[in-house]
This record gives sequence, structure tokens and C-alpha cells, in this order.
Amino acid sequence: MDKRALHAASYGVYIVTAEASGKKAGCVINTFVQVTSTPARVTVALNKDNATTAVVSESGRFEVALLAKDAPMDLIGRFGFHTSTAVDKFADTQWTADDHGVPYVSEHAVAHVGARVIDTVDVGTHLVFVGEVDDAEVLADGEALTYAYYRQVKGGKTPPKASSYDADDSSAAPGIDAARASVPTGAAKTSKWRCQLCGYEVEVEGDELPPDFKCPLCGAGRDLFTRIA
Repeated sequence: MDKRALHAASYGVYIVTAEASGKKAGCVINTFVQVTSTPARVTVALNKDNATTAVVSESGRFEVALLAKDAPMDLIGRFGFHTSTAVDKFADTQWTADDHGVPYVSEHAVAHVGARVIDTVDVGTHLVFVGEVDDAEVLADGEALTYAYYRQVKGGKTPPKASSYDADDSSAAPGIDAARASVPTGAAKTSKWRCQLCGYEVEVEGDELPPDFKCPLCGAGRDLFTRIA
């Protein structure tokens, strides 16, 4: 089977969020789909190992922020390459609660959709939540971010827990086109480093990363980089 055929499918980039027992959680997905219009019903697919999955299961509700085309990579990295069990992803994020008290990301989003879970389907590595939409709003004018634009233009990677993750795909994390390294190099001695969270690789002059260096993809600090050359 040629898995490249699946790359022809079109996706968006979304942040799904939920809250239960005082715990907020959220993650980046590309599997938000409207399946009916009357009543309005949608589905999201979440990896069973994601903290967000457990929160959605407990609360019975979820929110989806449809990201804008100009959404910054640090926002995507915050929700896409960190776990809600270890990082408060909402601390540095603008968010709003919907009419049911569920948080959603309100910055760099063109719209949000809130839904009540009416069914859950186990599809192996993921759970597919079927939700009936009861809260939705357009947040801003502008074009929504597509998965193709995220990968081809923004240089984004596919997190290992994503539904479309393929370890043989050059756009899958870890690993990144070295030409996208954001720190310029010259003729001086250089060193090469890899982010332990998302796999971003960068080459810099000298033996150390700059003290204030942060991964442009996931926002990880220099202490989470490993020297590889």
C-alpha cells in the first residue's frame, strides 16, 4: 500500500480543548469534520494517550478553535508538542469560556465550535468523538490555516500522536529540513542540535546554543536540545 495516497486528502489545523474536574487540556489536531448539518454534528479524533482525550471523555464536551492562516508556530507548538499533564498550555494563551464553561483558544482563530459528545467510537490508537454542536461563533475575518500550508510553508511537523502521523514521511517529527534552521551560520566552527520535543534541528556557530534560544517550532528552551554534531 502506498501511504502517500493519503497525503492527497485535505485537512485544516485546529486546537481541541476541554475541561473536567478543574483541569484544562488541549491539543492540536487535523481531524475535525462536520458530518451532518441538521442537526449540526461534528467529529474529532484524539489519540488515546493524549491528556485531552481523558478530559473530553470525563466532561462529555469539547471545543474546537479553527486556527487562522497566520497563527504563529509557537502557539501550534505549545498545544501540539507538549502534554497538558506537565504544561499549563493556557497560561500564555488568550482563551475564552463558551456558554457551557468550556475553554477555547480565542487568539489567532477564525472561529470556534463547541459540542456535546453524543457517541464515542474506538478506532484503535484513537477515539473518535461525535459531538452535537450547541455553541459556535465566527471570531475573525481571514483565511483558515490548512494542514498543507502548515507543513509546506510554515515548515511544521506532524506530532507522533497525530492521526496522520507517518514515520516515513519527511514532514513527520522528529527531523526537519536543515535548510529551515533559523540561526545563521558562517565559516566558523559550528555545532548541530536537535529539539527533544519536536525533532527540530538547528546548526549554530560555536559549541553552544544562544542562552535565550527557543525552538521556533514548539517553543522548547535550550535545555531541551541535544547536541548531535
